[in-house]
Amino acid sequence: MLGFSWMASCQSKTEEEVLAMPDEWFDINSYLKIGDNGVVTIFTPNPEFGQNVKTSMPMIVAEELDVDWKNVISEMAPYNAEQYGFQFTGGSRGIMSRWEGLRMAGASARQMLRSAAAQAWEVPLAEITTEAGILYHSGSEKSASYGEMASLAAETPIPKEVELKAVKDFRIIGTSRKNVDGKKIVTGKPMFGLDYHKEGMLIAMVEHPPSFGMRFKAIRNLDDIKAMSGIKDVFSIKTYKDEYEKGGFDTNAFPELVAIVGNSTWEVMKAKKALQVDWQTFESFEESINGFRGKSTRRVPAGLENSATHTEQMEKIAARPGKVVRKDGDPEAAFRDAAQIIERTYSAPFLAHNCMEPMNAFAHVEGDKVWIAGPLQAPGMIEPTISSRLDIPVENIEIEMTRMGGGFGRRAYSHYMVEAALISQEVDAPVKLIYTREDDMSNGIYRPAYEATYRAALDEQNNLIALHIKAGGIPESPLFANRFPAGALDNYLAEEWSIDSNITIGAFRAPRSNFMAGAEQSFLDEVAEAAGKDPIEFRLDLLQRAQEDPVGEKNDYDAERYADVLKLVREKSGWGREQAAAHRGVAAYFCHNTYAAHVLDLTIEDGKPTVERVCCAIDCGIVVNPDAAINMAEGAITDGIGNAFYGELPFEDGAPKKRNFNTYRMIRMSEAPKAIDVHFVQNEISPTGMGEPPFPPIFGAVANAIYKASGERHYKQPFLKDEKLLG
Repeated sequence: MLGFSWMASCQSKTEEEVLAMPDEWFDINSYLKIGDNGVVTIFTPNPEFGQNVKTSMPMIVAEELDVDWKNVISEMAPYNAEQYGFQFTGGSRGIMSRWEGLRMAGASARQMLRSAAAQAWEVPLAEITTEAGILYHSGSEKSASYGEMASLAAETPIPKEVELKAVKDFRIIGTSRKNVDGKKIVTGKPMFGLDYHKEGMLIAMVEHPPSFGMRFKAIRNLDDIKAMSGIKDVFSIKTYKDEYEKGGFDTNAFPELVAIVGNSTWEVMKAKKALQVDWQTFESFEESINGFRGKSTRRVPAGLENSATHTEQMEKIAARPGKVVRKDGDPEAAFRDAAQIIERTYSAPFLAHNCMEPMNAFAHVEGDKVWIAGPLQAPGMIEPTISSRLDIPVENIEIEMTRMGGGFGRRAYSHYMVEAALISQEVDAPVKLIYTREDDMSNGIYRPAYEATYRAALDEQNNLIALHIKAGGIPESPLFANRFPAGALDNYLAEEWSIDSNITIGAFRAPRSNFMAGAEQSFLDEVAEAAGKDPIEFRLDLLQRAQEDPVGEKNDYDAERYADVLKLVREKSGWGREQAAAHRGVAAYFCHNTYAAHVLDLTIEDGKPTVERVCCAIDCGIVVNPDAAINMAEGAITDGIGNAFYGELPFEDGAPKKRNFNTYRMIRMSEAPKAIDVHFVQNEISPTGMGEPPFPPIFGAVANAIYKASGERHYKQPFLKDEKLLG
């Protein structure tokens, strides 16, 4: 009998290796504090939902501070608009918007430490150098750790001007650092909103109308539900006051709900299932919204909507002239004189966000004080709504941001925070509101349904001489009129349209781009084939024209950078070389200030596709943390393939027909690409977006690979019906 331990090789660290907590902390600025032993805590201002800003943002501060990364502790900053500005995660602007500020915070702290050392040693500031958290004066051979100078540095005035490092001198930025919360996540530490717990809190759930186009009328069995075991109260709530002017993120499908409050999740779920509520249809109305682009009026039609009717509506309105957004040259004449015209229409359905962690929020309203905690992307956007609805001053509202189990845009619409606060106020107790998966999936807020028609005019030599795009959706258009290939053609026309709907929509990973990229890149491949050109060369020719002799002045992309990612993906994928049994599709797109290109290798067996490999090239400027950037690209690619193959949320009489993962098909582990390799264009441009840009072009790469594999083009998402591409 041989005895052994599976864990024998997993030796724990010695006491000397464990990071000891300081006896005393010294606040240097709002972004960092230094302990008396040299340990540095760096605060992450933006909410974290998996994009790894809690690691990458402190890396930026640590770089300019010139501290050893092993002595850094990363913490989520409290919500404080005065100290941290707009604490928002979305639009792939996290690192981009914080780049200069975080560098300044680190550089200013380093300057203050150097000043403290110069003062203590009575030497010129210019003679003080730093390295890995140690201050040096070579002339006197004196040195001190940051911890030894922290108390004096904390009293030093913040410098008005500091010199930032040259990119060539970076030691932390550009190196891979593991997720600072990785161990906590895999060992199940309470970090997420659903983990949040306060002694004495009650559990709450809500019941909303079964269909869009309906509203609350009455509770039929109110007394019976209140009498159930563990139930404290049942009542209706209204999220907004009458005549309230909504903010840009005050979207809420069902502002009047029934709340059930009790001792435990199980007891509240039982009561929710037994609840009997009468609902009624509402009349059409208009509402005022004061968003980022100023005030607007939204028309909300009456009626119970259906996906089949949506298709008919889109086809009908798409046949009419749209609103002209951009026109270059004389596209009408070019189409009239064309030797060949190619016209194709692409469509995509509503999609649910399906964050792995359903919506939830903790709230405790006590008199004129409010405590909120939970997963949200934009605390500053919901704070005024809570203040208005509860008649409590903004300064009396405290918001704690927990880690989010996914966001994708959905958690920017934090109506569930208001709901939790209203419920807490009504029952006069701390409350944790929990949405079930069915609540989450049927409560909005969705990626809109879209349709786009592309027309290309070719001359007798098969040269592309004109392009016409007409795009629209329910209830918004996905058109980006000034993106490629605008600027690359003499004759170009872009039109848009939209159809009002009472189905609520919102930002969905790379809003609008997630549809337009697939349609555009699928169409360009088809035009390239008609022109007898290699797909990548065809795109590069257009980009060369946009670079050397651009048409118009509103083109919102850099043609040279766009071309560079195509050239890089061509090189790294081995484009042009035969791939055994695999068929290749390419696509590239610009959005959120970043350029991304994919080459996807796909095989089909018995009508079922397998993604063998995806090669990805990205230009997002300086890559702060390659590990995190690669992770985001891999996640976006896998997510996009899943949505392209399976994503669909149909409606029948105003109700979503899919309410959980047993019917809403997501990509499975076995269906993820067998290999993904990610490459970055090397430059010294300030960082841009990463969470969203790799997502849109994968749809086109999938569609183009399917065509190469099967000879059949797909124009409607999702591409897989009954689990098969063909037949």
